[in-house]
Amino acid sequence: MRALCLLLLVGGALAADVVAPEDCTAFPCLIFNDEFDYLDHDAWEHELTMSGGGNWEFQVYVNNRSVSYTRDSTLFIRPELTSRWKDEAFLSSGELNLWGMNGRGDVCTGNSYYGCSRTGTATNIVNPVMSARLRTHKDFAFRYGRIEVRAKMPRGDWLWPAIWMLPYHWPYGPWPASGEIDLVEARGNDNYGDIGNQAGGSTVHWGPHWPLNFYEMTTVQYTASDGSFANSFHTWRVDWTSTSMEFYVDDVLVMTVDPGTNFWDYGGLGDQYDNPWVAGDKMAPFDQKFYIILNLAVGGTGGYFPDEVPADPAKPWSNTSPQAFLDFWNGRADWLPTWEQGEGRISENAALQVDYVKVWKMESVEQ
Repeated sequence: MRALCLLLLVGGALAADVVAPEDCTAFPCLIFNDEFDYLDHDAWEHELTMSGGGNWEFQVYVNNRSVSYTRDSTLFIRPELTSRWKDEAFLSSGELNLWGMNGRGDVCTGNSYYGCSRTGTATNIVNPVMSARLRTHKDFAFRYGRIEVRAKMPRGDWLWPAIWMLPYHWPYGPWPASGEIDLVEARGNDNYGDIGNQAGGSTVHWGPHWPLNFYEMTTVQYTASDGSFANSFHTWRVDWTSTSMEFYVDDVLVMTVDPGTNFWDYGGLGDQYDNPWVAGDKMAPFDQKFYIILNLAVGGTGGYFPDEVPADPAKPWSNTSPQAFLDFWNGRADWLPTWEQGEGRISENAALQVDYVKVWKMESVEQ
């Protein structure tokens, strides 16, 4: 069932029940709960972009119910081939235009890295995979509390699922100055060294400006208790307060993020740079509202799929290749069967499946 208690912290209106923060009289108080009885477009906005998060990923994010849909109280984000939507010749000659005209769900949401319009060529094809990225950006964001997500990771080579959060206002400046909180990222490969679907990671990104990102001080890798995060549903949780963040997998504490005095001193930054968090609290930049993102990416050249890690089948592109999109597509005889269920259909086992997303207010803290 859908939750009793949804809290609207930013502008807009949700189709579900709403309760004001001051109405939480006992704690913990459930303030956001989606159990995906249906796909609530008032709560979740589909991003439309090819920008790939700066990683030159191979997917285009679309709003299409063959890619993102609910069934049996589960959200599915399933990859699909662009060539099945258009045709194969389109990849090397067509224009993929996402600019749109009709508002939310139809208008490009990310123009960076040629994210709204690309035209394919023989060596620089347009994004060969369609997927989805859903966010609560305009409808729900929160500061401090507990977020818990129960999900099953996808099985399939070069799939990159993520459940994470970004700042609503970017109050301290562009990424990573305003922070990023990753509940989980994973890879879909069965055979990719020790970082395939048996592994997952949780990370906090922060730094005064790009490329100074001190995420290596606040990241953890772990393995699934049942051998693979693609075998069954697991639960990821973050307890986020004004003094620390605790990350849990299946109720097991895997990482505590406590910067001590503040993140500036924690990073040992001294006076060599200007401190964007000087006016913030101890947890700055994580003392502001963040919104929730669910997405399934594919590949990319940003390094999340390292060239040096042995894979079976072999990785079809190099992260330094000037035609990585084409190299990936030309290797589909190896990776596509790991996504499919036969008869040319992509299996729901290749989908990121989300059972629920819940957020609690844990104490009487001003939002």
